[in-house]
Amino acid sequence: MLGILGAAAAGVVIGSLLAPEKAKNIRKKLKRSAGDWADNLTQLWAKGKSAAEDFAGEAKDKFRQAKSTAEDKANKAKESYS
Repeated sequence: MLGILGAAAAGVVIGSLLAPEKAKNIRKKLKRSAGDWADNLTQLWAKGKSAAEDFAGEAKDKFRQAKSTAEDKANKAKESYS
């Protein structure tokens, strides 16, 4: 995903530099494009962070469940040998 965004950004820059327009217009377009890309990357980062936090929470819950199950089985085994 990041590679696609980078390639697209490079294409915009190269296309803008080669286009026969005034430098002022080119700078405006580059500034606008850079702002759009920054916004997209910020959103992508937030989504990735949220997904990682969700995954970490789920992993912790599963670990707690497995630990509890193991402790219960260990306690039952101790009781049966006592």
